[in-house]
Amino acid sequence: MNGTSYVSRMTGRQYVVFCLGDTHFGVPILQVLRIIRLAPITRVPRAPRFLEGVINYHGQLAPVVDLHKRLALPEVEYGDAARILIVELGTQIIGMLVDSIIGITRLPENDIHPPPEMVAQVNGVYLTGVAHQDERLMVILDLSRVLAAEEVKEMDAWRAA
Repeated sequence: MNGTSYVSRMTGRQYVVFCLGDTHFGVPILQVLRIIRLAPITRVPRAPRFLEGVINYHGQLAPVVDLHKRLALPEVEYGDAARILIVELGTQIIGMLVDSIIGITRLPENDIHPPPEMVAQVNGVYLTGVAHQDERLMVILDLSRVLAAEEVKEMDAWRAA
């Protein structure tokens, strides 16, 4: 390994890498407060379709978003490897349900490329780039944009009801 490659890898940002189906996704590690095992999720009536339900997270109700549903991916039955990424959107703690966690990786900025134009037009709000990681493509998401401001407000209103 040459010195430039090593230095470049050491100065890149860290990403939590997870799977949804066969696709690897990465999110900046600074967006993730914690990763927890799949906990019992209580379903709630009249919740948005992508809202799987709520969990008790340190004494407070935290809505759990099914990322398969939110990103319009084929739905799956979650297994033992499923995890919930705990994130903070605005002032609200929200769980993001994923199939499994691959790990944490560091990516140099120049390894992340803008999404293809056609994909960016459809998903450009929360899809911020793509990167090659271990001979696979990894889609980089901005979790703070996965839910629109109106949806976060809707969850706040639903939770307060």
